[in-house]
Amino acid sequence: MYVITGITGQVGGAVGRALLAAGLPVRAVVRDDAKAAAWAAQGCDIAYAEMNDAAALTAAFRGAEAVFVLLPPNFDPAPGFPDTEERVAALHTALLAAQPRRVVCLSTIGAQAQQPNLLNALRIMERTLGTLPMPVAFLRAGWFMENLIWDIALARATGVVPSFLQPLDKPVPMVATADVGRMAAELLQQDWSGVRVVELEGPVRITPNEIAAVMSAVFNRPVAMEAVPRHTWESLFRSQGMKHPEPRMRMLDGFNQGWIEFEGPSVCKGQVPVSAVVQALADKAVS
Repeated sequence: MYVITGITGQVGGAVGRALLAAGLPVRAVVRDDAKAAAWAAQGCDIAYAEMNDAAALTAAFRGAEAVFVLLPPNFDPAPGFPDTEERVAALHTALLAAQPRRVVCLSTIGAQAQQPNLLNALRIMERTLGTLPMPVAFLRAGWFMENLIWDIALARATGVVPSFLQPLDKPVPMVATADVGRMAAELLQQDWSGVRVVELEGPVRITPNEIAAVMSAVFNRPVAMEAVPRHTWESLFRSQGMKHPEPRMRMLDGFNQGWIEFEGPSVCKGQVPVSAVVQALADKAVS
């Protein structure tokens, strides 16, 4: 049995579909019946658990060949990442009790960075789950191309897209969630010992200006990126409801300044180009 947390999201869903396509048994970990129905219809076993409920997670993980761990994202964490600490502690307890043969965790580019920033949540996960006795793999993925979904409407309507990634000609390590899901599914079926780190980005790095050119082609109109001045970020994020914008701001600084980067000398390459992702997001927006 392959147990998938976060299966109702893009990456977890891609993992689940890949395993089902390979004819493998999948247990979907969900929070409620509404999210369970679609996966039950595809033949998945269903387990119900919140990510901070060690007892429910233990039951969900019991008897697993492998477990895929995906922490729910929190873009506005309280100081010290208390929600991450709570969830990671519950996961550690559950995995230790259930003893699956191996574990694959979705992590991130820059998880090893020491500088305070939003991605420290994944460093906490790696630090804690890396002490488990079974083989554990951390899949460090680049910036998700699907984050561009927030820019599609503006690109189509106005032709101007604000960019926090800057300078606009700096290549960014991005990856499609389909590639992340495919790689995670492959790792779940492999054998290794100890702790393993696998880093993954797309076929090529791409600049914000190149993304604008792709959008121009998709929408058949001129599209330009516009750098959002750094000194305006805090007030802008607070106006959007954030209470603790500093971690997100420092994450963006890390990408822009280059200290959020892959750690190893060998980085795996995905297959999906950003043009395919932008086209899919544009098609979905009008469907």
